[in-house]
Amino acid sequence: MSFSIAKTPSLKGKTALVTGGNIGLGFETVKALASKGAHVLLAARNEEKGKAAVAEVQKLIPKAQIELLRLDLASQRSIKAAAAEVGNKFSQLDLLINNAGITGPTAPLWEYDVEMWNKIVQINLVGTFNCCRAIVPNMIENNYGRIVNVASVAGKDGNANASAYSSGKAGAIGLTKSLGKELADKNIAVNAVTPAGAKTRILDQMSKEHVQRMLSKVPRGRFLEIHEFTSLVCWLSSEENSFSTAAVFDISGGRSTY
Repeated sequence: MSFSIAKTPSLKGKTALVTGGNIGLGFETVKALASKGAHVLLAARNEEKGKAAVAEVQKLIPKAQIELLRLDLASQRSIKAAAAEVGNKFSQLDLLINNAGITGPTAPLWEYDVEMWNKIVQINLVGTFNCCRAIVPNMIENNYGRIVNVASVAGKDGNANASAYSSGKAGAIGLTKSLGKELADKNIAVNAVTPAGAKTRILDQMSKEHVQRMLSKVPRGRFLEIHEFTSLVCWLSSEENSFSTAAVFDISGGRSTY
């Protein structure tokens, strides 16, 4: 199946929250949603970087409806405060893109720093759980919502020397399937996307050897292009996606085919 931003339905009138929206795939998703007419809440932990990202989107898309939302997924207090702020400003939140995540260092499991391991799982899995838990009641009340959880092929296959990242993303996939089934009798779709490596700054957190190992596993022989990712997310976020839920959409260039 081929997707393109130009062909995806309009998101005008929809309000979207994107976690980790100031960098990488999150930032690109913010731009794509804004270009389709959505009112975007760019959630970021660092206020300065978040403001810079908002300014960049406004420069690229002058008509963009976008604002910054302070959000630290490692802090339950921050999540509750952000949810309250959204509830006070908007009667309805239509789209939730759980994109924020960290890869962390690479090391064998028996040598992995316990505190770092817990931090990675906290952000990649527990953070996603907390955001869904805070936002889903509003979607149920309005009988509408689209949730896209950005997982990874690492959550399917398990990457050597990345047990924390792989575990967190595997958990996010399981969460997606459970929540999607729980909400299947409502006009709320919950899906996950599992990209392979994309050309973003998240690769800078990894060793060159690890990056090359990732690339060697992709039958297409290249990393994911940004537009390929954002087009899929925009379609999953649209009203056109009226049936698919609790599903995992692979976008790995043939690496993971189940």
